[in-house]
Amino acid sequence: MEGGPAGATSTPPEPDDAEVARLFCAGDERALAWAYERWAGQVHGMAVRAFGPGPDAEDVTQQTFISAWTGRERYSPAQGPLPAWLVGVCRHKIADSWARRERQRRQTEAAAADVRSRPGSTQPDAVDDVVADRVLLLGELNRIGQPQRTIIELAFFDDLTHTQIAARTGIPLGTVKSHIRRTLERLRTRLEADGAALQS
Repeated sequence: MEGGPAGATSTPPEPDDAEVARLFCAGDERALAWAYERWAGQVHGMAVRAFGPGPDAEDVTQQTFISAWTGRERYSPAQGPLPAWLVGVCRHKIADSWARRERQRRQTEAAAADVRSRPGSTQPDAVDDVVADRVLLLGELNRIGQPQRTIIELAFFDDLTHTQIAARTGIPLGTVKSHIRRTLERLRTRLEADGAALQS
């Protein structure tokens, strides 16, 4: 008979879960793609249960896989299956997101208390306007992607300078400045549009 086996030139089958975990630990980027393909649905489902469908759940899903990949040296197949480890990473990301939301809530309440404590600022409308502005800003942040959202939060909620943000995130200083400028322009345009719609 001539020639080799009929399937000799076909694409090899994808590895099983254990092999994906081994390759993941070894830094094989194909394993990251396989892991995302197999378990992103499970991770995203956890995020949706925590935050509902939308950008928050999508952000947590992406952050889980990015964190898992960049921190893969902390995972060993001997500790358990890779999807179980990914679930643990996802839980941490969900907890981080809830902590950030709680910090933002406290900062919103602090802004309202600050306005109330100022002389001549006892009118409820003045307090409501400040709180409404802060809540509106938080709502707009939910619509923008990463890394812009993180940069804006560090600048306006953690009061970090551009240089400190660059050091914290590893993003070049010029990129940090341009992200802040463009994001604020988009927020201003959207807020002006929303204001016009309310007045019409």
